[in-house]
Amino acid sequence: MAALDGILETALYAEDLDAAAAFYGGLLGLDEIARVAGRHVFFRCGPSVLLIFNPEATIRPPSPEVALAAPPHGAKGPGHACFRASPPVLDAWRARLIDKGVPIETEITWPNGARSLYFRDPAGNSLEIAEPKLWDLG
Repeated sequence: MAALDGILETALYAEDLDAAAAFYGGLLGLDEIARVAGRHVFFRCGPSVLLIFNPEATIRPPSPEVALAAPPHGAKGPGHACFRASPPVLDAWRARLIDKGVPIETEITWPNGARSLYFRDPAGNSLEIAEPKLWDLG
């Protein structure tokens, strides 16, 4: 069997999509690529896509007139996503988050020397920025 190439998209859930758009687009600088009011907002993140869904909208089956609707899905409680960054970029993000008043919950230096820092988005999702060597990705 052929190996998978990587993760194409990652989904997190937030009821307040405007706050999510301001955070991911404004603060983190991700490019917004799609939005449906009350349902979702999507962002490009390097070679991947970050999907932010309103859990109340995606838990219900799609209406019949929606042509390209995924099956119902969702999550309860905060999710987690980790962004990759080189050591100097990680340091710059640490400074930016502090400057913008985003509390850093935890900073870890892992046994292999990789560093990561954790913080929360407005919906309470746990976000991490880590050096790729955390998972031996260089």
